[in-house]
Amino acid sequence: MELDKDEMAKVSNRLKRAQGQLAAVVRMIDEGRDCEDVVTQLSAVSRALGRAGFAIIATGTRRCLTRPDDGEPGTLDVQKLEKLFLSLA
Repeated sequence: MELDKDEMAKVSNRLKRAQGQLAAVVRMIDEGRDCEDVVTQLSAVSRALGRAGFAIIATGTRRCLTRPDDGEPGTLDVQKLEKLFLSLA
């Protein structure tokens, strides 16, 4: 299944910001910054990655529900979807 390009552009931007945040976390560790500051930034990176993952799943789910690959409306592999959601937990 191909994902919506406009939605994936937003996800790509979010991931690029997370990449920058992660680089900042590495710099903070290398500079010996305060533990609380490092953990706070690391938490922000984690949330950004999680949100990107959920955005991908949501876009894929909408596509499955509106234009499934097998041609049958409303066909959705619930177990596969559940596994994807749980992988982000």
